[in-house]
Amino acid sequence: MKFVRRPDLLLGLSLGALLCGCSRGASTQQAQAKTEIVGYENGVFRGLDRNEYPGDVTMKALHRTFAFTGFWLTNPPGEETNTWEGKRATLREQGWGFLVLADGRLDAEILKTQKQGTAPAELGKQDAEAAARSARHEGFPARTIIFLDQEEGGVLLPEQAAYLLAWTEALSSSGFEPGVYASGQPVPAGGGKTVTTIEDIRNRVQQGKLHPIAFFDAQDACPPAPGCTVHAKPLADSGEITLSAGGPLVAWQYAQSPQRKEITKACAATYAADGNCYAPGMSSTFLDMNAASSSDPSRGR
Repeated sequence: MKFVRRPDLLLGLSLGALLCGCSRGASTQQAQAKTEIVGYENGVFRGLDRNEYPGDVTMKALHRTFAFTGFWLTNPPGEETNTWEGKRATLREQGWGFLVLADGRLDAEILKTQKQGTAPAELGKQDAEAAARSARHEGFPARTIIFLDQEEGGVLLPEQAAYLLAWTEALSSSGFEPGVYASGQPVPAGGGKTVTTIEDIRNRVQQGKLHPIAFFDAQDACPPAPGCTVHAKPLADSGEITLSAGGPLVAWQYAQSPQRKEITKACAATYAADGNCYAPGMSSTFLDMNAASSSDPSRGR
């Protein structure tokens, strides 16, 4: 709310002096507002994600540095519980934007379930419906982008592609929009060529084999990644700049905890001695660092 002083209550001041002073004050406030946006630098918003919720007090402190946070709708990879559950309202009140995540299935899980009688497509549909239920329970609005965590890199195997297609279709039908967290790290593809998981998924979208999808690029190799630093680079520097035909590149995960030493040698000095990435002045809470063109990449507010 803007407090406006009534001229008739300001004794000894002329109307002209009052208007002049208010004008300078408004201009100063506007200039300060542009330079004090949380987690914003050089056209990029900073974000974080981690599997374990660090606590309300820690999240409030982290919001001095970061604009958005990853938010798990399911148990994070390798976890038996989801400590983010029920925290959306608190984080929204603190001012956070969201990068909404749902764990996908490893290929071994898909094949095991298939042997037990559930086809990859049916499993993808079930998992999408579960993610949508969780999103509604947390209060996320319609059209929130939910990113499926595709942990394994390289070209998708047939059962992985069937699972992902069913997941994206089912999620779209639920009123939310599908996204995928996938590797942007090149891997050998034969014949001296390389491919990234994001490129493979994008190609399937272009060929009409997959629903249009938003991308969250996992690429922490240095370069192009800057390492564990809050001075993030623009998304165009991630190497995934030709995604428009397959879906928008929404976010870039440029630092992970623990660091992948084999691909982060050039920026090793930016990580802590234990190999993890920490926010400035917060050496007790390791995290992954992300960049996005929006302070609310999933439109989850």
